[in-house]
Amino acid sequence: MGKKLDFITPELKEFIENQKLFFVGTAASDGRVNVSPKGTDSFRVIDKNKIVWLNLTGSGNETAAHLLKSSRMTIMFCAFEGKPMILRLYGNAKIYHKRDSGFEKYSNLFPENVGARQIIEMDVDLVQTSCGFAVPFMDFKEERTTLNAWAEKQGEDNIKAYWKEKNTLSIDGFETGIFEG
Repeated sequence: MGKKLDFITPELKEFIENQKLFFVGTAASDGRVNVSPKGTDSFRVIDKNKIVWLNLTGSGNETAAHLLKSSRMTIMFCAFEGKPMILRLYGNAKIYHKRDSGFEKYSNLFPENVGARQIIEMDVDLVQTSCGFAVPFMDFKEERTTLNAWAEKQGEDNIKAYWKEKNTLSIDGFETGIFEG
């Protein structure tokens, strides 16, 4: 059954590396709680207490807005194949934009992507596993290429225009910090 750990074990790191999907949960002190599914080759375990993930352009930018209000973040993985398990990583996160040295520090860990919006770095202070006995089996077919193809077609200038239109404020009106002050 479930366990609580202070760090990501080598076995859990391997589990994470084999997952095709993860979920990110954030919230400010007020407003809506956000849970976002994330895919593609966008997650890295840096060490037993640090992860980073590449946040791609999307229709909203809730995670960024929430992290500016409160650094708390939860990441969840579910085993849809093989042995059942749910894995949650709890911690505090920082957000790096392309203008930040942290973005440059980690960007080489990911495939180049014109839609790359931010890199999120999280210091993990609690790792929790639970049974996952009710999580269904689902077969992975393939990655969706729609978002990356859209970003390529848009190009950098149109992506920035999209950010101005869709990614500067959260649904609760919080600033996302995507552009310098």
